[in-house]
Amino acid sequence: MNKTLENRFYYLDNFVTVVASVRARYRPMLNDEEQAFVDGFGNLPQASAALLVRMVMRKGELFRLSKLRYDEIGCAGSAAAPLVAAGWVEPQPLLDIVQLFRVLTKAEIAAAFPQLRQVARKSEQLEFLLQTESAAAGARSLQQWWPGAGDSLLQLCQPVAALCDRLRLMFFGNLYQDWSEFVLSELGIFKYEQVDLSPAAQGFSRRQDIDDYLQMFACRERFLGGEDAQAVVADIPAVAYANPWLEERRGKLLFQIAQHYERIGELTQALRLYAGSDQPGARLRAIRVLERCGQPQAAFALAQQAAQQVESEAEQQQLLRVMPRLRRALGHPKLAPSTATTIVQYEIVLPRPDPGISVESALGQHLACTDAPALYVENALINSLFGLLFWDAVFAPVPAAFFHPFQSGPADLHSPDFRARRASQFEAGFALLHNGGYRQTILHNFRIKENTQSPFVFWGAIDAPLLALALDCLPPRHLEICFERILQDIKSNRSGLPDLIQFWPAEQRYQMIEVKGPGDRLQDNQIRWLDYFARHEIPVAVYYVQWAGEGT
Repeated sequence: MNKTLENRFYYLDNFVTVVASVRARYRPMLNDEEQAFVDGFGNLPQASAALLVRMVMRKGELFRLSKLRYDEIGCAGSAAAPLVAAGWVEPQPLLDIVQLFRVLTKAEIAAAFPQLRQVARKSEQLEFLLQTESAAAGARSLQQWWPGAGDSLLQLCQPVAALCDRLRLMFFGNLYQDWSEFVLSELGIFKYEQVDLSPAAQGFSRRQDIDDYLQMFACRERFLGGEDAQAVVADIPAVAYANPWLEERRGKLLFQIAQHYERIGELTQALRLYAGSDQPGARLRAIRVLERCGQPQAAFALAQQAAQQVESEAEQQQLLRVMPRLRRALGHPKLAPSTATTIVQYEIVLPRPDPGISVESALGQHLACTDAPALYVENALINSLFGLLFWDAVFAPVPAAFFHPFQSGPADLHSPDFRARRASQFEAGFALLHNGGYRQTILHNFRIKENTQSPFVFWGAIDAPLLALALDCLPPRHLEICFERILQDIKSNRSGLPDLIQFWPAEQRYQMIEVKGPGDRLQDNQIRWLDYFARHEIPVAVYYVQWAGEGT
């Protein structure tokens, strides 16, 4: 049996691990109240500490005593007493009527309010009572609302709930990972690379960074929850953060809000946010908004500025589309068209496959033969080969990259200096492509790192036969060309790779194949990869599939 299942207090041990880690790495960043909590938690009776953790890990802050049933804890009321004495749990919380409806069942509501017995839904019951001034007014205890409740409530005090979120943030460096990471790892569902963490390894260097993160997180939740965008923007700092990691989060949220303004037609607000944004794509969106605002001259000036120093292949691709339109609008002469790369294309008619068979599978089955298998790999193969070859580079223990044991990749994966900070490790990996050692390294890491989380390796989509075919048929020079492009822009270039790959093992050659079904068109990131392949003489083709008897 797994040790997690054998240990009934596994969740408490996991929480203690987080508390101990925060005390060791961040104690100077804790205020007096927070230090009192992390110090006092260790002095609680085991049952009390376990109950607190159970409440922290459950949803909400209100808990019915009758539903806090855990064999290893025993009587929840007794276990709660030290928590109440510490001021961390409220034993007689006051509820408004909305909170009351959250903790009672429909049948209990009918018992507490006999006049509602004939009402069908809880929402209708609540609406009816909200129209009754006496019922809607004020906050009361459960017993005051319903003397016959036969139960009581405990409330996790809000400062404690907020502090536990802060502890989780300080440990993980984010709020999207939670306490379940421990269990998933111990059960073997998730497996993480064990990177050596120095005692100083931490995601935050000062308390203000944590406060700023929590503020940005709250603003993002408000925006995604539908709150008025202007009210959210008012609470986002107008000045850039000095911390690059936090500034990226601020910039990304402002960019999302600008896109929202653009969608609803508030172009002035959108342009203001785009103009002040360093996010990839913001400059291009500003050009588009200026066009929509009837300011082609300003749009053209910004486009010319962008063309002098493009931020990415994606921006360059879009500028090639927008510039002719702007020149035409301003009466400027046409520029000579640039020389386009030639991409091999085929049109093919196939019988419509059975339901559930994709167009990629249908074409793969049509093209494949005994000595030339055609396999669906999309982004999985090239990325996985990259991840396996450069495993040591990706997981190098550089400062501020790893600070807890549940990271699937380094925190700076998308940073502009990601490669430069690991220059020696990447140079060593590329050297293996030149001296022939790459095959052994890839296969070795495939064996010893099996199912270990990685931002590049698609464990469910690759196996030993596929790797053997790929390493037999893809020349190391072609791998190097692909890997160099991934490193140019990891965030963008991990996707857009062709759907299929066909191997001719006897001839040690291959061809990548992008598949487009009826009415489907190439996406921009696919076009960029195809153009890159064509310029570097990587064998690739696009197949446009039509179904027999269904027109062209």
